Amino acid sequence: MAITIKDVADAAGVSTATVSRALRGLPNVDTTTRERIQRIATDLDYVISPSASRLASGRTGSIAVITPYIARWYFSTVLSGVESVLQNAGMDLLLMSVSTPDGQHRLPPAPRLRRRVDGVLVIALPPQDAQLHEVLGLQMPTSLIGLTMPDVPSVTIDDVLAGQIATQHLINLGHTRIGVINGAPIISPYTAENDRYRGYEQAMKDASLTIDPMLEAYGYFTIAGGEQAMTALLTQRVPPTAVFAMSDEMAFGAMKAMRAHGITPGKEISLVGIDGHDMSEFLDLTTVVQPVQDLGRIAAEALVLQLRSPSPHISADSIRLPTQLIVRGSTSPFRG
Repeated sequence: MAITIKDVADAAGVSTATVSRALRGLPNVDTTTRERIQRIATDLDYVISPSASRLASGRTGSIAVITPYIARWYFSTVLSGVESVLQNAGMDLLLMSVSTPDGQHRLPPAPRLRRRVDGVLVIALPPQDAQLHEVLGLQMPTSLIGLTMPDVPSVTIDDVLAGQIATQHLINLGHTRIGVINGAPIISPYTAENDRYRGYEQAMKDASLTIDPMLEAYGYFTIAGGEQAMTALLTQRVPPTAVFAMSDEMAFGAMKAMRAHGITPGKEISLVGIDGHDMSEFLDLTTVVQPVQDLGRIAAEALVLQLRSPSPHISADSIRLPTQLIVRGSTSPFRG
């Protein structure tokens, strides 16, 4: 005969409601009682029913993760950090990729989202997206990754500083004719892209260097785009002696283009990226490393904390994780 929650309650001398709260990690159960209930439940081989628990609590046990992409390295690595936390918390991940072929973002209707999940994690969507504001208007527990918004917990890096560090590294090596591989030739709605470019501009300004618009190309944050962008830079009458690619994947494409033109990265032309992609060490790419998996892990931990807190007033802190320049063979001093 299966052990029931009443059996555990009778053995512990408490109500079934107290047993339910203790085993689900909810507040208002003192530590001694919680530990006694957990010990008795283990001794009796009692297993809480997920469906019954969710029905009783009014929760779904699921978290929506809204992301513009899934297959790209940054997003998949963030997701791995999120997934590890939710798995340990006994929660399900409902993945929602919202990019469309025309480059727009289509979020699910906000009321439908409320019925399906207990909370929302948003990865690097444009902060001004109207649909995103609808989701935030639901007042559900929410955590942001790679963007910041007022009164919403978030985890980011300092992208302006990352862009400055990458560019300053090239300047310190004596380069003055520095090209940049940006995302797109329009004003980007994405925070990271704009901020990294601002960092590039600031480093150039601080060094009293002129930004040549002919040395700016666009790689759309893909390897193929980075290859095309670098090819365009190499066809300039006077090519750059160094290039800052705003992502490692664009830098990988740039490396391919350089080799196709008989150029060895780090010898004739220096190249630096941002990300710390798994392949950057193998390809000997100098890069500004960001702790991508930790972005997902810490944001998910903040969301789980919101869900388990007895207080509706949760700190809306914006956490910034540090970056680090890793110098490899793709950059070297200017040779004149």
